[in-house]
Amino acid sequence: MFGRFLPKETSFFDFFEQHAALTVEGTKEFLSLVTTSANINAKCRRISDIEHETDVITHRCVEALHKTFITPIDRDEIHRLITKMDDIMDFVEAAAERIELYELTSMTADVRDLADVLHRATIQVAQAAGGLRNLKDPQAILKVCVDINRLENEADAILRRSVARLFKEEKDPIMVIKWKEIYENLENASDRCEDVANIIEGVILEHA
Repeated sequence: MFGRFLPKETSFFDFFEQHAALTVEGTKEFLSLVTTSANINAKCRRISDIEHETDVITHRCVEALHKTFITPIDRDEIHRLITKMDDIMDFVEAAAERIELYELTSMTADVRDLADVLHRATIQVAQAAGGLRNLKDPQAILKVCVDINRLENEADAILRRSVARLFKEEKDPIMVIKWKEIYENLENASDRCEDVANIIEGVILEHA
């Protein structure tokens, strides 16, 4: 009768690592979309599929959290971490959906720059998330978290530059609205990468 109170064989680190790997794949697909402008519909569908896969992992993680008596790190940290990780692909999918919905086929240099920074940030997120499993080298993980914060600052700067360029150079106000929305979704995704880094940094400092 006490079985349900015993610790489960649930690896939350598996959830983090699987989610992060899919997110890297999703941002790589988005970068390809805005770099080549080829097979836009197919790439948008793939991004949507990846977002659904990350949703499934998030749901399983939260479900396991409710069923697990003893967790490797604080329960609230697990929930916050997987939720913020999930937000990244939500914003990437939103940006891809807008490109498809607005039938944009000619990409801007700014959307490519934002996508590139975001992809690099998610690679770092995957590395930081992978380091949580054993905490053998906490300083290395903290360095990765600093790199993620730096990339988020870079995304902020690109967003400011790109919006300023839109208002200065784009004559069609509808196009200004469309691209501004896409840029902001990508920058929001970068913000979530920073949120993830901050949570991981807190875990490291607490447990190292």
